[in-house]
Amino acid sequence: MFQLFLRARAHNYFKPFLRGHEFKARSADRDAETDRSRVNSILEVIENALHAAEQEQSGLKRRVEDVLARAAVTLGDGTDEYLEREPLDSHHQDLFSAEISNGQRRLTELATTITHFKFLKAATLSRFPDYKPTAPNNQI
Repeated sequence: MFQLFLRARAHNYFKPFLRGHEFKARSADRDAETDRSRVNSILEVIENALHAAEQEQSGLKRRVEDVLARAAVTLGDGTDEYLEREPLDSHHQDLFSAEISNGQRRLTELATTITHFKFLKAATLSRFPDYKPTAPNNQI
C-alpha cells in the first residue's frame, strides 16, 4: 500500500519536469492507414482462398469431363452392350463410375466453398465501406 502512495507522490513531484513527455495519440492518417492495412490483409487472404478454390474447381471439371468421355468410349453404343461386356470393361466402368462420383461430390463441395468465400468478401467489404485497396493492380 505504501508503494502506491509513494508512486503517486513521485509522479506529482516529477510532473513539472515531464512537460514535453505527455501522452500523444497518433495522427488520423496513420490510424486510417493501419486500419486499411488490416482490412487489406483479411481481404487478401479471402481472395487467395477464393482463387485457389476456383482453380481447383476448374481443373477438376476438366478431369471429370475427361473421365466421362473415357467412360462413354468404353461403354460402347450397342443395345446389348451390357449383356456382352467383357469383365475387364465392366471393371473399368466401375472405376470410372467411382471417379466420376468422387469428382462430382468434390465439385459440389467446391461450389459451396466458393459461395462462402464470396460471401465473406462481400460481408467484409460491406463492413468497411470506406475501404479502398492500397495497390491499384490489386483485384480485391
